[in-house]
Amino acid sequence: MIARSLLYCPGDQREMHQKAVDSGADAVIFDLEDAVAPAARATARRTVRETLDGLDDPDPSISVRITSYDREGPSDVEAVVRDAERLPDSVVLPKVDRPDQVERLTADLKAAGASSVDVIPLIETAAGLLAVEEIAEASGVVGVAYGDQDYTADVGATVTAAKTESLYARQRVVAAAGAARVDAFDTVHTDIEDSEGLREQTRTVLEFGFDGKLAIHPAQVPIINEAFTPTDEEIEWAERVLAGQSRASEADDGVFTVDGQMIDPPLVERARVVVRRAEVAGVR
Repeated sequence: MIARSLLYCPGDQREMHQKAVDSGADAVIFDLEDAVAPAARATARRTVRETLDGLDDPDPSISVRITSYDREGPSDVEAVVRDAERLPDSVVLPKVDRPDQVERLTADLKAAGASSVDVIPLIETAAGLLAVEEIAEASGVVGVAYGDQDYTADVGATVTAAKTESLYARQRVVAAAGAARVDAFDTVHTDIEDSEGLREQTRTVLEFGFDGKLAIHPAQVPIINEAFTPTDEEIEWAERVLAGQSRASEADDGVFTVDGQMIDPPLVERARVVVRRAEVAGVR
């Protein structure tokens, strides 16, 4: 799954669904978990399914965040995907502590005729972080997301403006995703009015290696998209590197130079990432 911005939308708020789809987000996540009161969950399931069935080739990727698989997650899957006219592209699975939770979800999706639906585990606990490498490798996983609010509460961290308490967790999620060759998505920025803080945080996690970031309001989407969109100069550099790599391969050369810089395999991979992000952003 390739996405710069992934926008949560409450599953029971039908009037917000189309606005989320039209927000410019690369992915929309209809939420059956935190954004929905327990008493409204049955209504939210019906509403999300009706929205999915009514979508006509939407631009963003469509996902559904179900509840924990040790709680009502299986019922969410049954209600939303079995015999559905239109399946979501992926399911976000919250509070994943063990890879077997992902395997159970994948098996239930297959049983419901939805084997094409991908899985995005959400790492929100200390146990989940310690098992993130195995979780990222589980069948059906296309990306791993980090949830800061629940994680810091679980470990008893003091939340700071600099987010230093999340440094290890974020970098471990990125490393696990990279090793499994899946995408890594960063946590939400909860202060909707703090545009500059969101911009700074998004730039930081981009430097860490995250591929995208979760959002809770449409106003956050343009800021996230801009940060994850390469500049013209970055794209031109990447294209020169990939062209040089192609010529070097034909000549059976191990290394080559671009703009006077020696290019080795890590820089070639970096160029591929830039090009992939440019394609997602529609600027290449």
